[in-house]
Amino acid sequence: MNAANYPILSVTTFLPLLGVALVCLIPSRHQRAIQWAAFLVTVATFLVSLQLYFQFDTTTWQMQFVEDAPWIPQFAIRYQMGIDGISLLLVLLTTFLSAVAVLSTWSAVTERVKAYMASLLLLETGMIGVFCALDFILFYVFWEVMLIPMYFIIGIWGGPRRIYAAVKFFIYTMSGSVLMLVAILVLYFMHHEATGTFSFHILDYHKLGLPAHLQMWLFLAFAIAFAIKVPMFPFHTWLPDAHVEAPTAGSVILAGILLKMGTYGFLRFCLPMFPQATLFFVPLILVLALIGIIYGALVSLAQDDVKKLVAYSSVSHLGYCMLGMFALNVDGIKGSLIQMINHGLSTGALFLIVGILYERRHTRMISEYGGLMKVMPMFAFIFLLVAFSSMGVPGTNGFVGELLILIGAFQASLKFGLIATVGLILGAVYLIWTVKRVTYGPITKEENRTLKDMTAREYAYMLPVMLFIFWIGLYPKPFLRTMDASVSHLLESVQAQRTAQTVPQGPVWFQHLFAKVDRQLLTKGQGR
Repeated sequence: MNAANYPILSVTTFLPLLGVALVCLIPSRHQRAIQWAAFLVTVATFLVSLQLYFQFDTTTWQMQFVEDAPWIPQFAIRYQMGIDGISLLLVLLTTFLSAVAVLSTWSAVTERVKAYMASLLLLETGMIGVFCALDFILFYVFWEVMLIPMYFIIGIWGGPRRIYAAVKFFIYTMSGSVLMLVAILVLYFMHHEATGTFSFHILDYHKLGLPAHLQMWLFLAFAIAFAIKVPMFPFHTWLPDAHVEAPTAGSVILAGILLKMGTYGFLRFCLPMFPQATLFFVPLILVLALIGIIYGALVSLAQDDVKKLVAYSSVSHLGYCMLGMFALNVDGIKGSLIQMINHGLSTGALFLIVGILYERRHTRMISEYGGLMKVMPMFAFIFLLVAFSSMGVPGTNGFVGELLILIGAFQASLKFGLIATVGLILGAVYLIWTVKRVTYGPITKEENRTLKDMTAREYAYMLPVMLFIFWIGLYPKPFLRTMDASVSHLLESVQAQRTAQTVPQGPVWFQHLFAKVDRQLLTKGQGR
């Protein structure tokens, strides 16, 4: 199904790559021209992607705007692109935040500007491609394409420990990618054994009906790759280093989009392809998600560096996404999806705020600030509003996502819902405490008395983010309607497997370890 009259997904995906070529043609000495060219390309990409939203049919779960052409026919590898209600919003988030990230970094990066902008544009192509690819090899290529520019963005334009952070990010992500590639190849041969034909089409694997014991191993291979990307506790240790050392735009992209690759992967692959394994691992995933929620919030509470605080808060927020998703009910999964968007907007905005502070004082230590309300009133006001959205105050986007996730969690288990609520309280504490220490009270540092308030360029990238924060918070219906059919279909496919086969109980140690977890999840229907 393709409502557009041209290959809109390919245009959206590769327009930034054309931008790389355009940027490379501009002489390096014309830094401003390079920045404008990169920004205009990202804006054009966002405008093209908006057509996807306006032409999207919300009544069907099937893939739309599908493009299909042979790529490497000897191995049945095809160029297949398409999106559904799960991937549409993530594509729009990618194109929107990419433009914001490019604009936010003009004065922060002044060396090797051409290479920097080219890296951001190449990264955008990789990210969009991941959400649109329907062929597993194509998906894997886009997945790996993202790794290279982000490695250079951290390693070249990052902070004092940038090499360490970049190498750690690379090793973690690459380790997960190798596991996923092995699992993809196993699926490829299993599909041939079952049907007599070779295929890398992702949707073909949804119908394979693999034996439960094989699902377990393949689920683990995919889950480790995605858990690193989320990142889930205990695979999160690369994240604070990468966030702290990356330049502002790198942190925005990393938090806003790259972390969503992991949660998207669980939704797109693990749940529909390995339903029996999903049900088996539900207790483990839920417990890890809850640990991540509480752990991330407590560690955030102890941070002196405001950027590191925001980084650890991502561990907590992404824990909510995993909790909602593996509650395995409609409210939880829709909450998880909308919270992915919210986290991209709210945490992305928090990193932008940190970038504004750092450009003025070249320090991220909370103790170096205080009383900024007196000299930067509009900055302080926007900081407070973004903090409200991150902690889920009603009227902001965070409230919608967290409410749906809590409803889903309470449906799954009263205990899970209560523990997740504690995480919300902790989140409110560290965010409000940080806002208080940075913006309220007397000005104790002489350097802060002469700080300038928001500039026109800073308004230009912060105000659109604020618009979406309140749009989703006050009128979420258009966003929720987009995902309705796809989420319902996803749950129906898992439910069908639940009733068709017996869910493995696993070894005794596993049953004993999670005896306290509400295992009714494994035996009763949760969708509604």
